[in-house]
Amino acid sequence: MSFPQTLARMFFPSSLYDEVCNSSKHWMIQCTLCGKERSVWDAGGIRWRAASIGKRIPAHCSHCDKLVAARIYYKDEVDAETDA
Repeated sequence: MSFPQTLARMFFPSSLYDEVCNSSKHWMIQCTLCGKERSVWDAGGIRWRAASIGKRIPAHCSHCDKLVAARIYYKDEVDAETDA
């Protein structure tokens, strides 16, 4: 668990923490070169009550080992392994 996630766990009530966690698992970061994606939560981040279309962030892709302008988007369906 990353530092921001640990702080959220320490200071948020459990119901709010669960909401933040679930929301962050629906926001995906996708490499623009290889297409590999993972949730913001799995990347160590928090994205809660956010809204954006076409947002790009600088990120290091562990799959192609490059710094890319990664795409962030909301995914309605989340894999079972990510949701656990």
